[in-house]
Amino acid sequence: MSEQARQLLEEVLRLPLDERADVAAALLRNLDNAERTLPPAEVAERWAVEITRRAERAVRGESVGREATEVMIAIESKLRR
Repeated sequence: MSEQARQLLEEVLRLPLDERADVAAALLRNLDNAERTLPPAEVAERWAVEITRRAERAVRGESVGREATEVMIAIESKLRR
């Protein structure tokens, strides 16, 4: 992350919760729109590269999985906040 991005992130994190949510939603919309401009073959290729990278990390033991129930409990806990 660039220094400019890091400073911007720190500034955004000081905003009230509802404003941070608005910023996050706008960023996600922007990313979604950017991905839609890519040709489907390139999107598929990028996913293949990412899946391969994740699988290789798992095989090397660099990525530790978690039980699905543990993940669901963590998600539910965050949603309740």
